[in-house]
Amino acid sequence: MEIVTNSRFNTTLSPTARKEPIGSPVPDFGSVTTDHMFIAEYAEGQWVNARIQPYQNLAMSPSSSVFHYGQAIFEGIKAYKQKDGSVKIFRPEKNWERFNTSAARLSMPDVPRDLFLDSITELVKIENLWVPDEEGSSLYIRPFMIATEELLRVKPSDRFLFMVVLSPSASYYSKPLNILVSDHYSRAAVGGTGFAKAAGNYARAMIGQTEARNQGYDQMLWMEVPDYQYIQESGTMNAFFAIGDKLITPELDGCILDGVTRDSVIQLVRHMGYTVEERKISIGEVEEAYKNGTLKDAFGTGTAASIAPFEKVTNRGFDMILPPVAERPFSPILKDKLDKIKTGEAPDIFNWMVDV
Repeated sequence: MEIVTNSRFNTTLSPTARKEPIGSPVPDFGSVTTDHMFIAEYAEGQWVNARIQPYQNLAMSPSSSVFHYGQAIFEGIKAYKQKDGSVKIFRPEKNWERFNTSAARLSMPDVPRDLFLDSITELVKIENLWVPDEEGSSLYIRPFMIATEELLRVKPSDRFLFMVVLSPSASYYSKPLNILVSDHYSRAAVGGTGFAKAAGNYARAMIGQTEARNQGYDQMLWMEVPDYQYIQESGTMNAFFAIGDKLITPELDGCILDGVTRDSVIQLVRHMGYTVEERKISIGEVEEAYKNGTLKDAFGTGTAASIAPFEKVTNRGFDMILPPVAERPFSPILKDKLDKIKTGEAPDIFNWMVDV
């Protein structure tokens, strides 16, 4: 195996690594991983043995804390092929900030800024042939941390792995989504971990997602408990509703993930001269707007999905059918603007893109 010396990290290259640029069709989201991964170990209060190596399975004790007590967090970031052939990453520093917010909530150590950002950029640089240039595609970046102390007693782990893996991915959704409003499952509650990108949040949401899909819907719209009146998130995305000429999204109340795409949309909309309200919004308010003709748009935002328009929202048997996407005032315009910034077709006025 080839050893790379011009990297910040100890780097071993796979002899079977890709030699040609990835072509079409780009694999479905998350279904294929690249040739290499990053890994660092936390022990005795510090990060050690940081390295890039061929992608491979892990050898872990069955007693590792993550298997029993769920100390696991992750992030989702994307790298994009630019029109000039270079590669840039969308807002990774924002993900680093959120990663450490999640870590603090789960009694896990901070990952230093340089370790987080350099591990991503170095790995993407090595895997540049995996960055697709097909429209709507990207190289998905998954940093994550898991607890590895070998102990069955309940306590915060003293040992962890921080890792980064990559996956070339096509668009997450190919059509507008049908959304079912939850009336008995919950994703998050005040005082919990809703604001953290913790693996357990997604585990508890699986049954709701399964039920929605079994009824012919794409996602569950999560509601605030115990009354199921106020909207939280849509599946794994932040939710937006355009009522009149205003765009409304649930406020960050500790139950809502501080989405990077959510923040980007808010900045873009305000730059366009429109009002964005971050506040509680009830499903009753959405229904009333639908009935009086002022519900103009509804969509979800997230790193994987980017901007995903809703086609239908169903609450206790009442269907709200949204206008055709092309006629909407926000979602198609915002998707186009974001996509062009990410691929270098439009000026990066917010300085979101980071060179590899």
